[in-house]
Amino acid sequence: MTTQIFSTERLILRKMVRDDEDTLLALFSDKEVMTYYPSCKNRQDTVKWIEWTLHHYKGYGFGMWIVEERASGQFLGQCGLVLQKLAHGVEVELGYLFAKRHWGRGFATEAAFACKKYAFTELGLYKLVSLIDPQNNASLKVAKRIGMTYHRTISKWDKQLALYASEKRKEEENDF
Repeated sequence: MTTQIFSTERLILRKMVRDDEDTLLALFSDKEVMTYYPSCKNRQDTVKWIEWTLHHYKGYGFGMWIVEERASGQFLGQCGLVLQKLAHGVEVELGYLFAKRHWGRGFATEAAFACKKYAFTELGLYKLVSLIDPQNNASLKVAKRIGMTYHRTISKWDKQLALYASEKRKEEENDF
């Protein structure tokens, strides 16, 4: 059984599996990687995250996916789509989190753009949002590079977050 969802020139995005626990734990326990999250995750939190993600796949047909380098198969991080309850309703969020040693190589932008394309062309979605800490310049740059624009500041997780969004326009349908 293949877990691959799609690939890009340099990346493979695949479904998360229970065997990803140690790799994700290393990502989630890195204080620098998790700077803009409420806290690092321990093993129990990581197992819960995997279970939540597997449930998301079954319930909605998407979730956060593991990102691997195509050439080496090396784990790079995670990127994908999750439902987010916001004050104005439920939105599909495009999220990404990469291991520090892979920062600055364009992997997050490549994966996020591929997820956006997949959401619009394969899943038939018409809008995506990203919730980003305004101090997280790297994530803000990724959102802007893939065509997301700032819409407003919202409160979530006891923080003020920038809500970036991208809507599929009719003229974009052939751009992917």
